[in-house]
Amino acid sequence: MKFSLYFLTIFILCIIARAPLCSCNDTILECLNDHSNPSHPISSLIYTPNNSSFSLVLQEYLRNLRFNQSYTKKPIFIVTPTHISHIQLSILCANKHGLQMKIRSGGHDFEGVSYVSDVPFFILDMFNFRSVNVSIEDETAWVEVGATTGEVYYAIANKSNVHGFPGGVCTTIGMGGHIGGGGYGNMMRKYGLTVDNVIDAKMIDVNGNLLDRKSMGEDLFWAITGGGAYSFGVVLAYKIKLIPVPSKVTVFRVTRTYHQNLTNIVYRHQLVSNHLDNNLFIRLTIGVVNSTTHPGDKTISATFNSLFLGDTKTLLSTMNESFPELGLNQEDCIEMAWIESVLFYTNFPAGTPLDALLNRQPQGLNYFKIKSDYLQTPMQKQGIEFIFKKMVELERVGMTFNPYGGSMAEIPSTAKPFPHRSGNIAMIQYAISWVEEGEKAAETNLELIRQLYQHMTPFVSKNPRAAFLNYRDLDLGNNHNGPQSYSEGMEYGLKYFKGNFDRLVKIKSKVDPQNFFRNEQSIPIFPQPS
Repeated sequence: MKFSLYFLTIFILCIIARAPLCSCNDTILECLNDHSNPSHPISSLIYTPNNSSFSLVLQEYLRNLRFNQSYTKKPIFIVTPTHISHIQLSILCANKHGLQMKIRSGGHDFEGVSYVSDVPFFILDMFNFRSVNVSIEDETAWVEVGATTGEVYYAIANKSNVHGFPGGVCTTIGMGGHIGGGGYGNMMRKYGLTVDNVIDAKMIDVNGNLLDRKSMGEDLFWAITGGGAYSFGVVLAYKIKLIPVPSKVTVFRVTRTYHQNLTNIVYRHQLVSNHLDNNLFIRLTIGVVNSTTHPGDKTISATFNSLFLGDTKTLLSTMNESFPELGLNQEDCIEMAWIESVLFYTNFPAGTPLDALLNRQPQGLNYFKIKSDYLQTPMQKQGIEFIFKKMVELERVGMTFNPYGGSMAEIPSTAKPFPHRSGNIAMIQYAISWVEEGEKAAETNLELIRQLYQHMTPFVSKNPRAAFLNYRDLDLGNNHNGPQSYSEGMEYGLKYFKGNFDRLVKIKSKVDPQNFFRNEQSIPIFPQPS
């Protein structure tokens, strides 16, 4: 395979060398069609607004309805490559014509920057690159970026019931964006982030060169495993390391309301969740529900979702010793295969067949906004009450606490671009969703989540107030990719990457000095001398 890919790259570059890539009068579409590899023509893979399938292709992987409005700017065209020559040619023609290229794999980019822009752009949609090749013999798999997490888990389970992978619990996420931004799941306390389990990659750089880990070098490999791979090139596939899981794991999902001693339970969760057995992950989600004791009133409800890489007996012993406040009983616990726990954690009904993991469409689409934070010091009970009161006032904003500790505290903050390791109790996700259409509804709901985020200021990380790249948030800053690109990039870059930001900029400035691979929150290049 390496032999053929090498000569394909040479073939593409030779075509370009023999003839000018673009004349003064041609368009980028003419450039693409005129220089397409005859063995792999690109014409049928280009969708323009004049094509009847354009809207279907655009919306197929559009996951946030906020960016599917009549006034949302649309791409000039979409390329859906099936061969690496299509990607190489897209880069080279777009570079020549100065057209912005957005790279989309699964469409779960929460702010839509993989398929929306304020400037003219086209989408390179990688959904056809979705193969998953599992090797149980060496406990690895090559995963193309358009494959979903569900497809990866299913492929692993087809080969082994004692292997898994520490990726996200949502099963429709594209692996390209997931790994490119860091990735995490309910096994991170045991095995670290998704990117901590990536051992190789294949990508195409700004010059059209096909690279693997050896040829790209360790700096670039480091950057594309958690630093936003779209800032550096087009990744084709990642080689992941499979991890061992027991033949049976234990899960539970229990809910407690405010009148069930919830303040004390939440307080205790902060104290112990990052110190428990590394095999145990307990996610806490807090929301507002109708009160059953006071009709017409709202109250706080919290759900504790857990995965334990072990049996019920061991889990109950751990919980009774470290977290008795939750009141977990044997009846709450269910033993199942790890792959079944994936369905459980994603809220599929009991008995759902495993091939549901192959469904690439989310269980529902709506308008939503996500923000993130890091909890480093336990909130005191009065602080928890303060936030509960604000949540009831706002009604519609939820919070999820994802505990750290374990391996997350042991891996150095410089091991990957993702720096949020030791010193964190949990990563917090704020979420709001709505079904009402229109700008007014969006403005109202965005204001609600921003209010809760503001109220949490005293309790979370500072200098900078950190954020998680995979929970992209344009409130943190927006890069216009002009003369102020570096300073604009620092606004969000330090929040996402802290001390790793300048190393990412250094790598970016070396491998993409003209800043071709860019978006509203990409890694900038260092300022150019005037």
